Amino acid sequence: MKLRAVAIAGLALFLSVAAADPGEEGGDPPNQVTSDVGVMATNFQMPFPCGQSWNGNSSASSAHQSWEIDFNRGSTADADLGDTVVAAAAGTVVISAHQGSANGYGNLVKIDHGGGWATYYAHLNVRSVSAGQAVSQGQKIGTVGNTSKPGNYISPHLHYEVRLGSSYPSNIQKAVFNGVTFGYPVQTLTSRNCGSSNPHTPQEVCGTGYDVIDSAALGSSGTVYLLYNSGNGYNCVATMKSTSLGTPTATTAYLEVQGSTRITDSGNYSYYAGPVRASAADKCVKWGGKAGSSTYDSPFEHCG
Repeated sequence: MKLRAVAIAGLALFLSVAAADPGEEGGDPPNQVTSDVGVMATNFQMPFPCGQSWNGNSSASSAHQSWEIDFNRGSTADADLGDTVVAAAAGTVVISAHQGSANGYGNLVKIDHGGGWATYYAHLNVRSVSAGQAVSQGQKIGTVGNTSKPGNYISPHLHYEVRLGSSYPSNIQKAVFNGVTFGYPVQTLTSRNCGSSNPHTPQEVCGTGYDVIDSAALGSSGTVYLLYNSGNGYNCVATMKSTSLGTPTATTAYLEVQGSTRITDSGNYSYYAGPVRASAADKCVKWGGKAGSSTYDSPFEHCG
């Protein structure tokens, strides 16, 4: 397999700008201390859908400071462009942004897994989640891309990191997938990220321009999301299932704008209920949903 982690053109520029910002792709040589036992406890899986095989490489890019991994598959430079990237473990999105001229990460998603653990997914073509959003293991968070800082050309790949704590770069940990430490520096692995992974996202369900502003867990059966489109003043609610995926089960999503009639989508759905949309600029909304035996009903909130 031809490894295509980082193209030669533009690499020198990438290194010069990254080194100025510790905590990104650059900085001083690492003083690495890694506890494999501790990493295994986080139960990470590959950041790709179940059954896919990817080649990981930790040595092809001189921008790497420690145990970072660049992932590719396919035999051509653009073979991976647009491929789905999923959460390696459940957690909360704390960064979902294009890094602009700050560093070489381009479109970056960072997920906080608790206990000081976090995963980084860089160079994404598309980000499918928003900061503050809760995500489940295996949930789609974006697609493979080649975004970086202006003028820095890289070929499409996923740059993946596991971090513990905040002292960069010594906080970068060895990646563990399915309880086994990655075979540094190069290994091809098949994803076992086969849990309750809904292939859809609330942003996909509600459409372009909608961002998650609130969510509520429905036990282990799913999550109901409230989204808002600042361009047209509409709210949207979608209930995303986490269990019985692909099997129609009773699922509900509703949205009620104060002073108006409640709008409900309820039925036997395979993946989600919704979208339920309504104009709600300068008004309070009540929202909620049901999956399995769990129900969530909000008060009137998010006014204005």
